[in-house]
Amino acid sequence: MYVIELSLKLSPMPVAVQRKEQDAALALFAQVKQAMESGEPRLLELSCDKEEDKRIALLSSEIVAVQTYEKSAGGSSGKRPGFSFDG
Repeated sequence: MYVIELSLKLSPMPVAVQRKEQDAALALFAQVKQAMESGEPRLLELSCDKEEDKRIALLSSEIVAVQTYEKSAGGSSGKRPGFSFDG
């Protein structure tokens, strides 16, 4: 599973959806990034491959960051999402 995580303005908790395939995750990452770059607020509707009834609609102008990472099956692979100063 691949996680696409969005950080929103004035929200301490990120919004995350999952994709089964890496290509689908990268395509969604690119779609969100393009919406952020356009500067035109638009409504994005996202769904989750893992929980199919999980859907969210959000305004692209409220997104401050987007990241994607692979979710390990074991739970703790030692690899954390985001960027770290640890080697």
